[in-house]
Amino acid sequence: MDDWQNGGFGLYLHWPFCQSKCPYCDFNSHVSAQIDQRRWQAAYLSEIERLGAETQGRILNTVFFGGGTPSLMEPELVAAILDKIRATWPRSNDWEVTLEANPTSVEAGRFRGYRDAGVTRLSMGIQSLNNDDLRQLGRLHTAEEARQAFDIARACFDRVSFDLIYARQHQTLVQWKAELTEALAMSLDHLSLYQLTIEDGTAFGARHDAGKLRGLPEDDLAADMYALTQDLCAAAGMPAYEVSNHAAEGSESRHNLIYWRYGDYGGIGPGAHGRLTLGGQRYATDTPKSPLGWLRKVETTGIGEETRTPVPPQDAAAEYLMMSLRLREGTDLARYKAMAGETPCVETIAEMEEMDFLRREGSRLIATERGRMVLNALIRELLPVA
Repeated sequence: MDDWQNGGFGLYLHWPFCQSKCPYCDFNSHVSAQIDQRRWQAAYLSEIERLGAETQGRILNTVFFGGGTPSLMEPELVAAILDKIRATWPRSNDWEVTLEANPTSVEAGRFRGYRDAGVTRLSMGIQSLNNDDLRQLGRLHTAEEARQAFDIARACFDRVSFDLIYARQHQTLVQWKAELTEALAMSLDHLSLYQLTIEDGTAFGARHDAGKLRGLPEDDLAADMYALTQDLCAAAGMPAYEVSNHAAEGSESRHNLIYWRYGDYGGIGPGAHGRLTLGGQRYATDTPKSPLGWLRKVETTGIGEETRTPVPPQDAAAEYLMMSLRLREGTDLARYKAMAGETPCVETIAEMEEMDFLRREGSRLIATERGRMVLNALIRELLPVA
């Protein structure tokens, strides 16, 4: 059995366009006045056919439309893509199709069309339930529009998730508690809760470097917000199954679990990454970031990939450890050893256990609540050459 089968097989499709560029965002997203969706449809279908030929016979577990803002796609385009996917791979009985959406009133009107096309799960980029903070974050919707769009989504889909950003400028612990409490009362079963990070190459990054991004929380306050998040979500029956993701039991994002469990996934679209095991060798794939560059590459060569790089077994094991330690279920050390030929340093693990950063349950290595707060440092200790 190839190792990827421990995680499953999914497909990621990147839609690179947004109505505007948010100042905190470092994703591969672009603003374009005109988009020829029929031309993009032909490119997506071509890439699905190419990947399907390489992975014949695999059972497809999940599809994820990410971006950018996939809810700018016409429902007819989503339907054509999903029809092609259904004709290309056999699917699991409980396959999941997620589409990311922004909660403006225009996009909310498309939700029924996405459902009819075959989308089973909607992931909404709400980011805040406070109008002042939405403006600071560069969002185009209001808090009321977000609530209305969420209600429409719940009427269309059995599974709806949304994102919130905390540790925002001038945000207090009391304010975050009130906002998160409201979110948890909105009859949803999945929340992605991210601490605001300042990334290079973003508008926020430039302001921060110039000393103009004021009111960011001190580390202690940000840590308190993280701890409060864990407590409130657990009490509401939505504990963290991953560092930043909370769900009721059975409502976890199956697609993202493929990443964290280090399965295989094909990446289609500008800037999309993938991991594919072919002939027993795992490969890392990527694509041109430029939307027009990717589109022309598919049209002229029939191949949207830019590179396909073999991943050595030691590197694959390291990637598995880095991803799986984010999960509440942790890392299977027996699987890690089968991939790497050895386990991580026993002495280091023992030290981390002594300090209550890690614990072992059978063959699994799990980050404790304390360990999750310093997860990157733990991984550096376990994989000093990474």
